[in-house]
Amino acid sequence: MKQDFYNLEIKTSGQKLYEFTEKTHNWIKESNFNNGIINLSIQHTSASLIVQENADPNVQTDLINYFKELVPMNNKLYTHTTEGKDDMPAHIKSALTNNQISLSIRESKLLLGTWQGIYLFEHRTSPQNRRIILHYLGN
Repeated sequence: MKQDFYNLEIKTSGQKLYEFTEKTHNWIKESNFNNGIINLSIQHTSASLIVQENADPNVQTDLINYFKELVPMNNKLYTHTTEGKDDMPAHIKSALTNNQISLSIRESKLLLGTWQGIYLFEHRTSPQNRRIILHYLGN
């Protein structure tokens, strides 16, 4: 049994999806992981992790637009507004998505579908430095 951790830093520049599938796959290959499970955890409450289509960028645009409509940036709706108009909406969006994702690895490859990628979903409007912990368990 083998276990390892990796801190992945992603700099964001506003509300959008930031794909990090290739960075994850590279860590798996460089570390010679064969079969196992990788758990991805974001250490923030105003961004999230999702597995989503990576072929058509319109999917990302539609997701962002949907979440903007679902959780509007209107401080009259919220009590927690300390960090600006995107503060509480970012926390709500994060609560509606994932802060952790577990994926299987077989023969050093992530078991993702043909059109799937792993994304950091940034919910804040200003640039952020985000940390994702990758935790591998396997052989």
